[in-house]
This record gives sequence, structure tokens and C-alpha cells, in this order.
Amino acid sequence: MRILVNEEPREITTATLAGLLDELGYGDARVATAVDGAFVPASRRASWTIDEGARIEILAPMQGG
Repeated sequence: MRILVNEEPREITTATLAGLLDELGYGDARVATAVDGAFVPASRRASWTIDEGARIEILAPMQGG
């Protein structure tokens, strides 16, 4: 299925947001997620299905100083 992840086209094989995070190597990383502009809390990622053409945003905290 083709989707956009952080504005980059991706071809994925999973159907859930949790599966996508695993597929992209995020695993159990603490990130914020949104699908088509709607925030998706971590507690709902396993049941949140991804549709063809979805726009996914994944934000990870950055350290710096």
C-alpha cells in the first residue's frame, strides 16, 4: 500500500499504525503520531488501520543544547 510518511512516499505491507512503526524501525520509541491530521495516542495505534494514500506524521523528541 502506498502512503506518505512525513511527506515522503512509502510502500508498506502493514495495515495498522503500530505495525507501520515497527516496519519503519521505531519499535517502542516514544513518538507522537498523526494520521491525516488527527492525533493518534499510543494506546490506539494497534487498532488504528491505515488506508491507501494516508498521510502519516511521526514526531520524535530531539535532544540538544
